[in-house]
Amino acid sequence: MHSRRGRDDSKQQSAVETNQNIVEQQNNDRISELSSQVGRLKGLTMDIENEVREQNVLLEDMGDGFSSARDLISGSLQRIGLVFEQGGVKNMLRMVGTLVIAFVFLYWVLG
Repeated sequence: MHSRRGRDDSKQQSAVETNQNIVEQQNNDRISELSSQVGRLKGLTMDIENEVREQNVLLEDMGDGFSSARDLISGSLQRIGLVFEQGGVKNMLRMVGTLVIAFVFLYWVLG
């Protein structure tokens, strides 16, 4: 009877070891899967970082462009102010005519 009990204990230990091996294999599979997902997320994060850097460069360039346009407009307004200060209907009509022609030309080119 004692030998039969030993065989049952051996079978139970074998079953427990088999279950442990199955659980360990499942854990290893899940760890591998998780590692793969973390790698994909890392790649995606790096792509987002690169895109943000490129967008920041574009925004800085746009800011520089707007600053240049503001300076250009400011200079033009100063010159227009000088024309008004010097007076003369002839100069004012010439300026208005030039602006109208410029706007019509731009409308024609861009339209």
